[in-house]
Amino acid sequence: MDLRNIDLNLLLLFSYIYKERSISRAAIKLNLSQSAVSNSLAKLRERLQDPLFTRTSRGMAPTLRAKQLAEPITQALDLIQNSLKNKEAFDYSISDRTFIIAVEDYGEAVILPRFIDWLSVVAPNVRIKIRPEPSLALKEELEKGQVDLALDYFVLEEKKFHNHCVMTETLLSMTRSEHPEISEKLNLDTYLKLRHVALIPRSKTMPMIDLALAKRGLQRQIAVEVPHFLSMPFMVQKTNLICTLPKRMATLYSDYFQLRLHTPPLRIPQFPIYLIWHESLQEDVGHKWLRNSLIEICQRL
Repeated sequence: MDLRNIDLNLLLLFSYIYKERSISRAAIKLNLSQSAVSNSLAKLRERLQDPLFTRTSRGMAPTLRAKQLAEPITQALDLIQNSLKNKEAFDYSISDRTFIIAVEDYGEAVILPRFIDWLSVVAPNVRIKIRPEPSLALKEELEKGQVDLALDYFVLEEKKFHNHCVMTETLLSMTRSEHPEISEKLNLDTYLKLRHVALIPRSKTMPMIDLALAKRGLQRQIAVEVPHFLSMPFMVQKTNLICTLPKRMATLYSDYFQLRLHTPPLRIPQFPIYLIWHESLQEDVGHKWLRNSLIEICQRL
């Protein structure tokens, strides 16, 4: 279908009917007559070759096609609206803008809970949609505006992406509190003797702990590989396994699961965590407020 055949006002009308599930309520919101909204809906139905909404006892129910269109239309309208606003017009205290953040489970466990708690006070109507983790399509999603910000361990090298180091981390190991093979201090011999829970590799880069071991011609015994750090405390809580993960996350989990923390018996360099965004949002006043606020929260952790 040629986009030139679609009136932008019809998409706005679609958005209101989808939210309200009512032609009459959509008409009130749009300051139009009910017949005008009905006539415009008929035009949109003809353009898209789909009824879009069917009348039920509970209101106008969206068809499958309407459900598929709802999110991209809403995002497109939000993008247009935000682009037309004056640069000084963003008021976070009343804004209901939605931001999409892609994070690894580190960011989801350590950073975002503090950030969301702060947001609930200063910007109660701002909505955050959390993507499970940065994917292979992250570059494209940032370029298309499908993701506003990403938290990751690796930078995106191209000039069109901004990478800001928000914090640095190191590693800690965890075992159950009454582990029979560890006394006061975890030594290298014991570390190599124990069986480990490890994260399934997410890239071709060797995990930090394995890289440190490999430099000494050593490797750990991996008994279990898991997709997320959160799986690790469950694995070690009732077994004699050991896991190694980022320090702030380990501290958080050790308190909750009553686990014992150990400094890995190797020299581990600090590693950075980056906040990433596309250059198209560099001067967006709402985005600038969001990322600066998130950077400030990270620096307090």
